[in-house]
Amino acid sequence: MNKFEQHIQGNKPVLVDFYADWCGPCKMMAPSIVDVKQKIGERAIVLKMDIDKNPAYASRYNIQSIPTLIIFRKGEILWRQMGVVPAATILKQLESFC
Repeated sequence: MNKFEQHIQGNKPVLVDFYADWCGPCKMMAPSIVDVKQKIGERAIVLKMDIDKNPAYASRYNIQSIPTLIIFRKGEILWRQMGVVPAATILKQLESFC
């Protein structure tokens, strides 16, 4: 099992930002993801998944548009949102699963 699988199967909530380097809205989301990571600290894990470098995961989780944010815990999808999302909204969702 790779690191990604270990994280999403764990007890901590995991926010995954599915993105691509060429995606304008993804670039807009980057500061929000950094902000969420700083504010949530050790209570959750925040990961970025480049869909161009990891097409199997993009397919597995049916990523149709980017950015797509998914919160996992114990292998289950707890929350999913496409598009640009304010950091406060992401943080509120993530904290609800901590």
